[in-house]
Amino acid sequence: MRNPVLILMPLAVMLGLSSCKPPPTDEVMDRSLPEEVPTGPSEPIDSPDSEGAIWSPSMIENRLIYGQPGQAPMLALSCEQSGDEPTMQITRYAQADEGAGAFLALVGNGHIARIPVDAVEHRSGFVWQGSIAASQPNVEVLTGPRQITATLPGAGMITLNPSTLPGVLIENCRSSVDAETLDSRQQDQAV
Repeated sequence: MRNPVLILMPLAVMLGLSSCKPPPTDEVMDRSLPEEVPTGPSEPIDSPDSEGAIWSPSMIENRLIYGQPGQAPMLALSCEQSGDEPTMQITRYAQADEGAGAFLALVGNGHIARIPVDAVEHRSGFVWQGSIAASQPNVEVLTGPRQITATLPGAGMITLNPSTLPGVLIENCRSSVDAETLDSRQQDQAV
């Protein structure tokens, strides 16, 4: 016969854990997260409708968001200056499983970029985020005048409508490091 304490202990742990759920919020993106902890990979989602979606400057400096006006963004692109070389960070606002990794495929303007992305914490869930050096030639996929497709396994495909804003952001990101390098060389020569 089994020890009754060993049988009841897992039940007590499960009941204790179920009372630790955070309170619900009114945030748009939080409502789409699952109520229970998934036991396997999330179900794939349909590709979002990107008709009428636009690139627009964010309230955060050196960052653009992409989406339909008045709705939650589908994607964000930002210039990150940490480290030796500036990077372009791309965030796909689609539910990701904790610890997951994938490749975001960008195709358009005569270029293809496959950017490794990982699940990162965002509010009370996880979204996809990755980065690529701003100097990489395949970043040019975002700088041309044509539509781009952004495909992420399990999160569908987004059509990125043409805009000059991503190209301007990338050029500014690249030139900021050139200006810093020039300044440091001038200071070294002055000494």
